Amino acid sequence: MVKQLIVGDAMHELATTRRILERLPEEHMTWKPHVKSMTLGGLATHLINLLNWQVAIFLYPEFDLSTVPLRREPLERREDVLEEFDGNVVKLEKLLTECDEKTLGEEWTLRNGDHIILRQPRAIALRTFGISHMVHHRAQLGVYLRLLDIPVPGLYGPSADEEGR
Repeated sequence: MVKQLIVGDAMHELATTRRILERLPEEHMTWKPHVKSMTLGGLATHLINLLNWQVAIFLYPEFDLSTVPLRREPLERREDVLEEFDGNVVKLEKLLTECDEKTLGEEWTLRNGDHIILRQPRAIALRTFGISHMVHHRAQLGVYLRLLDIPVPGLYGPSADEEGR
């Protein structure tokens, strides 16, 4: 039952994330709402990276942030974002299907060189570092869309753009 809950939760959040990525306006991928904010394309690319990290939770016993570039170049086309997202969803779904509860309970470590950021069972790391982190940035993306006057999809019910439909 625990695995079923984890898989169902992850797949629901990933499907919801895809719905907002489908709305990416290519003409605004370099736009950002504030000087301290990521660009729209940078934020969408960060969501892709978070999905890559979710895959890594099941492929490796740890993830060392010091071994990956701080920022990759933002994707510029919605099609590229969706293609990479969809490919990684397939990878994660396969890994989740193949894992057992023992694997979900195994310790996973996020580090930056010698500094341990977190050490948790894989299932909890998936939820906190992976899914919750993705939900946070997905919400930011919804604000970007709202500021650009692009209809925001309902995520947990209808949005203001979908009321009465």
